[in-house]
Amino acid sequence: MDWKEILRRRIATPNNGPNKKKSEQELKDEEMDLFTKYYSEWKGGRKNTNEFYKTIPRFYYRLPAEDEVLLQKLREESRAVFLQRKSRELLDNEELQNLWFLLDKHQTPPMIGEEAMINYENFLTVGEKAGPKCKQFFTAKVFAKLLHTDSYGRISIMQFFNYVMRKVWLHQTRIGLSLYDVAGQGYLRESDLENYILELIPTLPQLDGLEKSFYSFYVCTAVRKFFFFLDPLRTGKIKIQDILACSFLDDLLELRDEELSKESQETNWFSAPSALRVYGQYLNLDKDHNGMLSKEELSRYGTATMTNVFLDRVFQECLTYDGEMDYKTYLDFVLALENRKEPAALQYIFKLLDIENKGYLNVFSLNYFFRAIQELMKIHGQDPVSFQDVKDEIFDMVKPKDPLKISLQDLINSNQGDTVTTILIDLNGFWTYENREALVANDNENSADLDDT
Repeated sequence: MDWKEILRRRIATPNNGPNKKKSEQELKDEEMDLFTKYYSEWKGGRKNTNEFYKTIPRFYYRLPAEDEVLLQKLREESRAVFLQRKSRELLDNEELQNLWFLLDKHQTPPMIGEEAMINYENFLTVGEKAGPKCKQFFTAKVFAKLLHTDSYGRISIMQFFNYVMRKVWLHQTRIGLSLYDVAGQGYLRESDLENYILELIPTLPQLDGLEKSFYSFYVCTAVRKFFFFLDPLRTGKIKIQDILACSFLDDLLELRDEELSKESQETNWFSAPSALRVYGQYLNLDKDHNGMLSKEELSRYGTATMTNVFLDRVFQECLTYDGEMDYKTYLDFVLALENRKEPAALQYIFKLLDIENKGYLNVFSLNYFFRAIQELMKIHGQDPVSFQDVKDEIFDMVKPKDPLKISLQDLINSNQGDTVTTILIDLNGFWTYENREALVANDNENSADLDDT
């Protein structure tokens, strides 16, 4: 056959052979078919090895609505049963006494002074004899946590027993607070915490002298400290975990001590003298006896040397009723000014100083507030201090990341936030700062005079 004829036939015949070049779409379709095939085989293999993958586990449980009374009752009852079971799992007084007896019996000589010690072998022996409730405390992790510098590799029996007591107390308190958690979500609302403290009052001997008519004011005073420091975003609720982690509950339950010293009571916000002091100050400021404080009445707070500019900001930013402040808002004000080193207090004051709501203080903000200090100095016959000098001192103290702006975090990190805020809002505070060296010298002279006598 002529080669021309062969070529003609080849061109006329469609190319269905294996060397045909596939289009881009055909390649994509083939790739998808292969992917589907192998993925189905892989997924089928997983299903065959574990039946759990056939269904998605339930991870959300809707809370019953207000009108679903039966579901709410069921939830409350189940929570009560759960908390009772958890309570029974805790060591009671008899079991704690038995634990102490076993620890004392298996102490490892020699003693350090009067302190009994125990090694790890005897520690495990006591754990086996103490019963199932104590098993969680007799672990290598707990032993290592309490092991310090003993040359024999022992731990203090007293420290271990105190550790157990503290854990039991925390769990008891956790269960007690959970009884007031109406929502059952692990947090307390303001009304929940008020109920808890109100029912706690009769169990605190240091509050025996309080009249029942004062209970509501005492509860309000106590609750405000929890919410001021533990609810900085003002959500109206606090995690029970946060309540247990802070020291406020310890301070409150310290009032169970019938022999609590007068000094301890004066420094404890929750004591009767402290609550009466704060409420008494509020009544003394309320000259028109309407139960509220106006700006003029609040200006007499403390040494009566706070600037009008700062007080204006207080009434602009804080919750007021017809331009006057109630007792709850006053408590926030007092807590902020009495705890100026604390981040929550600095956050409160910083918000008042940030007049432009920019999240930082600039030279304009500082000058705005210090100008009022200069005016008060003139009124009291003092020579005003240069703002430039004060501004430079403030920036030197704070050392902000941005040399032209001071953020809240800058104030907190500098550990000078209390000094900076005092300089800007209170003439007496500024005068004390400005004359700090002379005041220290006077104190030293007075101390020397006392030593001579």
